[in-house]
Amino acid sequence: QVHLVESGGGLVQPGGSLRLSCTASMNVFRLYAMAWYRQAPGKQRELVAHLTGGHSTTNYADSVKGRFTISRDDAENMVYLQMNSLRPEDTAVYYCHARRPIIGGQYDYWGQGTQVTVSS
Repeated sequence: QVHLVESGGGLVQPGGSLRLSCTASMNVFRLYAMAWYRQAPGKQRELVAHLTGGHSTTNYADSVKGRFTISRDDAENMVYLQMNSLRPEDTAVYYCHARRPIIGGQYDYWGQGTQVTVSS
């Protein structure tokens, strides 16, 4: 049974910072592409940041480029999202996601989410 557990969410003022963490329980974690998504009330879930396995290519949503940084520690089965210069529009539930392609399909896992609220 694979588990992804997010932590680090909370309430922060505009301009502040938070660091989200995701602990993963799967084997061969390094083979998984990891990502952070978010979903605000009344909106669709959207990709925030993506990080491949191996050589770890990163991609970011335009709205967070230059403010957010995704990183991973394969030795610890962890993925992080450093969020700086937070804005009220960053308020959402943030989800950790893991994907690994296999022959005939893929492994696809989600965490339970952590709330981030940016407000003064």
